[in-house]
Amino acid sequence: MIKAVLTGHTRGLGAAIARNLLARNVSVLAIARHRNAELGARHPELLQQVELDLADPAALQDWLESGAQHRFFSDSTTALLINNAGVLQPIGPAGTLDITAVGRAVALNVATPLILASAMIAATNKLSDRRILHVSSGAAQNAYPGWSIYCASKAALDHHARCLALEETDSLRVCSLAPGVIDTDMQTEIRACTEKQFPPREKFVALKNERQLALPADAAARLVAYLLSQKFGQTAVTDLRTLPDVNLR
Repeated sequence: MIKAVLTGHTRGLGAAIARNLLARNVSVLAIARHRNAELGARHPELLQQVELDLADPAALQDWLESGAQHRFFSDSTTALLINNAGVLQPIGPAGTLDITAVGRAVALNVATPLILASAMIAATNKLSDRRILHVSSGAAQNAYPGWSIYCASKAALDHHARCLALEETDSLRVCSLAPGVIDTDMQTEIRACTEKQFPPREKFVALKNERQLALPADAAARLVAYLLSQKFGQTAVTDLRTLPDVNLR
C-alpha cells in the first residue's frame, strides 16, 4: 500500500499533486493551514487532512510527538513525503525585508521540510521503499535580485537532498525537484511586485502573456509519475522539465 504525506495541498501545485495521487488510489495525509473541502468531499476514505501552521515549529513538533505520522505509515509498503508547502515572500532588497516575514519563510521553506524528512525516516525505518521529494525551484540554482530569502531557502533543500543521498540510508530515495514555471498564485504574486522589489519582474510577466506557464495539473502528473517510477532518486537534484517523458510510469 502506497501512502503519502503532502504539505500545502489546498491550492496550486499542491492541490494538483493531491488530486493526482488520490486518483491513483494513494492514501494521502495532507497538512496545511486550511482544509481542501473539494478533495475532502470527493475522497473521504483516502484523504486525511491536518490543519496546522507549518511555519510554527512548536505546533509541528506537537503534531509529530502525537505519533500521527507514525500511525499513518504503519500499514504502508511504500512511504512518500512530498514537501510542497512554501512561500515566496518576503520579496525585496536586503535591508528592506520584514524580520518576522523572513523568519516565517525560513521556517516554512527550510526548517519544516527538514524536520518532516527526519521524522519520516525515523517513522518508516522498517519499510523497504521510502521516498522523499522536496519541491524546489530554478531559483535554487539561479540567483535573482529581490529573492534572497526564496533562493537561499530552495538552495537549502537541494543541498539537503544531496546530503541524504550521500548517507545511503537503507531503502530511502530522495530528490529535490524543480517543477518549472507553473501558473499558480505564486506567479500572480511575482507580477504584482514592483521592479524596485524584483527587477526581473517583466520576464515573468512575459511568460504569462506568451502562455509559457505550465498548468498545475500537467506539472503534477509528471511529478507524481516520476516520484512513483524506478528512476526516482537516481539524481538527488533535478528539474522536471529536463526529464524524458518515456519510462516514467
